[in-house]
Order: sequence, then C-alpha cells, then structure tokens
Amino acid sequence: MKKLFLALMMAAGVAQAEDVLHIYNWNNYLAPETVKRFEASCKCRVVQDYYGAMEEMLAKLSAGAKGYDIAVPTGFAIPPLMKQNLLQGLDLAKVPNVKNINPAFMNSQFDPGNKYSLPYSFTTTLLGYNQNKLKELGISPDSWSLIFDPVILAKIKGKVTVLDDSREVFAAALMYNGYSANSVNPDELKKAQETIIKAKPYWAAFNGQSYIKELTVGNVWVAHGYSSDMFQAVADAKAAKRPFVVNYGLQKEGNTMSVDSMVVLKNAPRPDLAYKFMNFIAEGKNAADLTNLIGVGNPNLAAVPFVKADIKSIPSVFPDAQAMKKLQQLNALEGKQLRELNKLWTKVKTSK
Repeated sequence: MKKLFLALMMAAGVAQAEDVLHIYNWNNYLAPETVKRFEASCKCRVVQDYYGAMEEMLAKLSAGAKGYDIAVPTGFAIPPLMKQNLLQGLDLAKVPNVKNINPAFMNSQFDPGNKYSLPYSFTTTLLGYNQNKLKELGISPDSWSLIFDPVILAKIKGKVTVLDDSREVFAAALMYNGYSANSVNPDELKKAQETIIKAKPYWAAFNGQSYIKELTVGNVWVAHGYSSDMFQAVADAKAAKRPFVVNYGLQKEGNTMSVDSMVVLKNAPRPDLAYKFMNFIAEGKNAADLTNLIGVGNPNLAAVPFVKADIKSIPSVFPDAQAMKKLQQLNALEGKQLRELNKLWTKVKTSK
C-alpha cells in the first residue's frame, strides 16, 4: 500500500512538473500580469528565456537547443527556422481567436498562408532620448544623424548606445545614407559600414539588453532600440520622478518595423499548452494588455477598443498612413549575403 501511495505521489509530481510552458522570447515582451492570468487559466506555469537579437536566437536553436515550446521570432527569422525544419506546422483550427488578427498582418512574405506563424505584435526601431538634454544642446531627435553624424555626436559623446544587432545598426546607417534598409548592394553596405565606424568612437556601447535602465537613470541621453522598450523607459522615468523627461520618436529618413510572430518549435515538449497560449494571446482583451502594458503595436483588431487612448496617439506605436510608408520590414538574409554582412559587422566590432 505504501509503495502504491509513493508511486501515485511520484506520478502526480511528474504530471505537475510537466505542466510548464517554456517560451523563448525577447526581453520585456510579455507583461507579468498577462503571464499570471494565463497561468491561472491553464493551471500551468510559464518559464521564459530571453534573447537580445534574432541572430542570438537563431544560433541557439540551430545549435540544437531543446525544451522550448514557443518562440517569438521577427519576420525575417522565420524562413531560416522553416528551412532548418525547426518549426511545427500550425493547426489554426486549434486557435479559434485567429479570426481577430488583422488580415493585413497575415499571409506575409515570410510565411505565406501562416503555415508556421501567428502575428503577435509589432515594434518600430527608433531613437529614445533625454528630452531635456537634447533641448539644452539644440539637437533634434528626428533624424538618424543623432547617432551617425560626428558633428552632432561630439556634443553627446559617451552618452549614446546602439543595439548590438548587425541587421538593425546597418539598416539605420543605410537609411541615413538614403538607401533601402534591405540593401545588399556592396557599395551601399560599404558606405553604411564607413558611417558606423566613424560614429562608433562617440558611442558608449553596443547595448541590446540594459538600455532602458541606462536611459531611465540618465547614464545615456540617446538610445537606439525598440519602441516597446522606449515606452517602458518613459514610464520608468516618470515613476521614478526623474528630473528629466524620456521621450522617443520615428526618424524622417525611415525606420524598420518588426512584426513578431508566435511559432511552435518542432521538438516542443508541450504543444498543447503552446496552442492554449496562442489562443489566449489572440483574444482581444489579452492582446490589448500587451499594448497597454508594454507599448507594442497591435495586429489584433479585437484589441483596438481596449487600447488606452493615450497609447493610440503615439505615432511610433500606431503609425499613421504617412509614417507607415516609411517603415520597412527587414528581409531574410541567407548564404553569401549573410556571410558578407557578418564580415562587415566583424570589422565594425573590432575597429577602434
């Protein structure tokens, strides 16, 4: 009897231990409140691991990392994941709330027919800044010249960070030079590289992880990063009653827009929980929480009525038709093109 009791207890323990959803996600990309509500609804636990750049996520999954159920890649990272057979085909019949997703965000160039991915949210990559300092120095934040022009940078030397992300930094430099963010023209990439190398001595760091905090406490005055992170920095600075205002906005030369989607990994231990999570996030109020709490753009039409009015009025979170024309999604880079960019990036990182 005692053995049977122990066996039952162990079985119960295993069952309990297995009711865990493992998500591999961007940092600060799922509100803690949303996690708590999902855990209550599914009687499970959510465990998250984080990455700071798509290259990091792709490298880890390509190297055979196991144990994750869901990842949230940016559009251009979906084709390489598909090509390496790292994703499960989606059964959208298990996600009835898919009806809430704006058709404009479905059937993308990266995953025609949404066979592997479901839109989660979108962000823009832009500049966050210390409004008081820039005003004091007479510097406008509406151009990429803020992080690339040595004349402007001389006034803010050591107070600038840029993302530790080759695609995003090169995209910004390409747009600053009047080129497409997706250019693979060797001459245009070389010009972008030169722009970056000239600007680099004025930057404090390549930072994709802690720039929210650095901006919020006043250690940096300009940060290149994601609109959702800048939304958080504004809120944190207000909450801490800082003697300065943190703000953010789009650049006149154009910006990149990242549509991030949920995918179920091929070796997901709990695809059942993954589907429950997808359907939960695609419900209007839950999707709106994502925007209300972390300031991301929303591809979910059912979410719009629940989004706070002041957030709907932020151009970089809800770009108008004019701004949308200047937003570019990054294409997938593979093979020779990716190798060439990596070479250029290595030179950037090793230059003095």
